[in-house]
Amino acid sequence: MSQTQLNLVIADIQKSLGSWGPDSSLEEMRVGWDGLFGDIEPTVGASSEPVDAGGVRAEWISAPGSAHDRAVLYLHGGGYVLGSINSHRDLCERLSRACGARALALDYRLAPEHPFPAAIEDATAAYRWLLDSGLEPGKLAVAGDSAGGGLTVATLVALRDAGVPLPGCATPLSPWSDLELTGESFISRADIDPMVRKYMLVHMAGIYVPDGDLRNPLVSPVHADLSGLPPLLIHVGEREVIHDDAARVADNARKAGVDVTFNVWAGQIHVHQIFASRLDEGQQAIDQLGDFIRKHTA
Repeated sequence: MSQTQLNLVIADIQKSLGSWGPDSSLEEMRVGWDGLFGDIEPTVGASSEPVDAGGVRAEWISAPGSAHDRAVLYLHGGGYVLGSINSHRDLCERLSRACGARALALDYRLAPEHPFPAAIEDATAAYRWLLDSGLEPGKLAVAGDSAGGGLTVATLVALRDAGVPLPGCATPLSPWSDLELTGESFISRADIDPMVRKYMLVHMAGIYVPDGDLRNPLVSPVHADLSGLPPLLIHVGEREVIHDDAARVADNARKAGVDVTFNVWAGQIHVHQIFASRLDEGQQAIDQLGDFIRKHTA
């Protein structure tokens, strides 16, 4: 493991997010989050094309040589209240290169301006738009990290229940799948996770679902029936408090007969893939995602 690289990443996380506390404003959190990724220099040479994806703002992010008949719908993380295409642009560019397909990065609506079910409505609308654009479902993948990872699973469940043809595969990264935060890892790994705090997620869950049921399967897909879903590659870092959210989704999916690959990255932190510009293991993880998506969407 590239410990020196990881230590520098953690130092920057603490610099940008270390002042957050239970009373931090949403504006302060959004500024800090954007600042963590604001100085990443593009290296892939990808092109970007803004599009209206079924009424949802999005961008086609295409690495050189990426196939136009295959695509990945990417759902960014940020607790349903933070994040954007800009914060995840480098990750999407690298994923496009790794899987040889275009990435449709989605700027789904965020809470509190747009609480649940806005995010799931936008994600399913964008997927239907991809189908309406002539892309075959078997040549599509859905990917996302953290809240976007949970949203990835929820989107598959909503599409299945609506009778919409499902994609060839999906890759949830560190999926936040239990907004009640009942996983034991929120206690056992709290001292080794340098990025995510339980109080922070409690705050975000209350913003995203202010008056609803946190056990709703489209809010917390750890409670969903996962039968009939396409092959899943689930990543999580060894040091994550969200570890059990990922592990429970993987276990539930296997019990439902889904083809699941569950990879716990030794020594790694929350969504380490987003730090691929400066962390070797981040790029290694993206390469693994690319191989998986190529295999299941060829």
